[in-house]
Amino acid sequence: MKKTRIAAQGLVLLGCGKMGSAMLAGWLERGLPADKVWVIEPVPSLWLRGTGVHINAPLPEAPAVVLVAVKPQMMGDALPAISALGGGETVFVSVAAGTSLASFEAAFGADTPIVRAMPNTPAAIGRGITAICANAAGQGALDEAAELLSAVGDVVRLEGEAQMDAVTGVSGSGPAYVFHLIETLAAGGVAQGLSPDLAMQLAKATVAGAGALAMQSDDDPAQLRINVTSPNGTTQAALEVLMDEASGLPVLLPRAVAAATKRSKELSRG
Repeated sequence: MKKTRIAAQGLVLLGCGKMGSAMLAGWLERGLPADKVWVIEPVPSLWLRGTGVHINAPLPEAPAVVLVAVKPQMMGDALPAISALGGGETVFVSVAAGTSLASFEAAFGADTPIVRAMPNTPAAIGRGITAICANAAGQGALDEAAELLSAVGDVVRLEGEAQMDAVTGVSGSGPAYVFHLIETLAAGGVAQGLSPDLAMQLAKATVAGAGALAMQSDDDPAQLRINVTSPNGTTQAALEVLMDEASGLPVLLPRAVAAATKRSKELSRG
């Protein structure tokens, strides 16, 4: 799945919605020739039509990579179009939530290299994080899959597919938790007399700035929290509420992650 192999054999993108478009944009920006990309997409966007890639055209016989980026509920209709590519050297990379490696092996054969990936929505602006794992035949493709998926953010490798449900609970669903934090932080400002627009501007910038600082600082988040908490000051007063052992974030967030993980397991079992 190195660039030279993709340049020689091509890359197929099955599905080009928000996630597929974000990845394709990243690849093209990194210099992947548009004429080496084949996209299967029932409703191509104007942006996609303008990229110069092949759209709904006959596929190469043995592409280097097939990246599956359709919604799980559309998988049954979409896979037959690429089933003939299984069983060879073509590497299948799936970013479809809740679709197991075993499901792909059933469709393409256990000897097909398959990499399962779980990105999250900030991938749309190149700030995502993607967790990957592979079947036995796909272990040798993990480096190349990581290189491909790094076009939309950071990539981490899992010890095994069993960790994927927990990843879903933390980073897959996690952006929604942060969006809700922004909502409720702004609502708190409104309740204390700020206008809704000002409160939202402050909340968005605070969460974005704190996240960027956490990523760039050598200190861990616990130390960063301590650094901005003066004894008996305003931050301590707020943290006594947020860190309450009975009702605060130390109880709520693990419960939220556990609920998402449990649901992910249920969905993957069908």
